[in-house]
Amino acid sequence: MAQSDSGACVELKFPCRPEYVGVARLAILGVASRMRFSYDEVEDVRLAVGEACTTSVEWAERNGKSESDIVLRSEIGDEKLIVDIFDEAGARSEDSRSGEPEQESENLGALLITLLVDEVSVVPRDGGTHVRMVKYARQR
Repeated sequence: MAQSDSGACVELKFPCRPEYVGVARLAILGVASRMRFSYDEVEDVRLAVGEACTTSVEWAERNGKSESDIVLRSEIGDEKLIVDIFDEAGARSEDSRSGEPEQESENLGALLITLLVDEVSVVPRDGGTHVRMVKYARQR
């Protein structure tokens, strides 16, 4: 565990394959549990991370990049948890799949993520995508 300006930083690198999505969920469960989140909020973060990683795995399979990696980085601050997911799954080209069932499930996954966390951004990057999710700790 490394220290960043905003607090502790935990980083995990794992293969971009379906059998490792559960590892990401367990890792973020442990990280989020250290914060002032309710049980439901911890589960929200765990589910959002699972959806984001699953989407990365699906794009890697479509783009022939199943041997690539995903990096899950979480920064634990006093008031928020920042989760960054970096993949090397190739470009996410929406135009080529318009109307396909996979696109509908991915759109549902993206909607679910936006409902589970307070902020989310998805930014293309060299050879993949960067997803950033922020969950704020509520005052009790």
